[in-house]
Amino acid sequence: MRLENKTVVITGAASGIGQATAERCAEEGARVIVTDVDTEGGEAVVRAIEDAGGEAAFHELDVTDSDQFHAVVDAVADDGLDVLINNAGTGHPAGSLEDVDEEMRDFVMNVNVNGVWSGCHAALPHLKSQGHGAIVNVGSLASILGLPKQAAYSMSKGAVLNMTKAIAAEAGPYGVRANTVCPGFTETSLLDRYLEEQTDPETAREQLIEQYPLKRLAEPEEIADAILFLASDESSFVNGHGLVVDGGFSA
Repeated sequence: MRLENKTVVITGAASGIGQATAERCAEEGARVIVTDVDTEGGEAVVRAIEDAGGEAAFHELDVTDSDQFHAVVDAVADDGLDVLINNAGTGHPAGSLEDVDEEMRDFVMNVNVNGVWSGCHAALPHLKSQGHGAIVNVGSLASILGLPKQAAYSMSKGAVLNMTKAIAAEAGPYGVRANTVCPGFTETSLLDRYLEEQTDPETAREQLIEQYPLKRLAEPEEIADAILFLASDESSFVNGHGLVVDGGFSA
């Protein structure tokens, strides 16, 4: 059991990659703290974990609310905190940079960057004081590639990767590791929304798949396995890394 007796906090865990990660961590023995703005979905994930014999609890959390994030992390840390997985994120409708208004830009940055910042800001004092722990931030292919008509999203995910590197350099001497997972397109509701915005969603999906050497898109469970690796002691000498999980797209 790779996470036995460890407590893992996961944001955006009510669906998609977050849900798959919560379930995988529980399977590996972790006490999983499921957080999300979606209370109904988050509680359903907790029930599924408990029904499978795992241990989990739900906390409603809007990652853009720094005070709320600190309150949740502080409450969890009273009983021990080992891993923080900053998974919550958002995108924006495809559009040229000049077509993305400031309100949308700021919303994307607030969720994807400030949300990760707040989680790390809340967790690091606990992790550093105990002398061990891991942070896994979920980036994107957009962390390493500039995606056309996704300027705000690319900016936000690039910031996540570089922020993680800075945290790794700062927190490493305290025994705390920080890494980023950079997934390619994954079969989630975020992808569904992206495709629905296209003129012909089915053709857009086919064209997207053709760009991947494996000729398919990722399943959430495949990204969850990569996150699990970075959260566990199997990656004990991996720090400040951006792990690309994209089926060869960036190759």
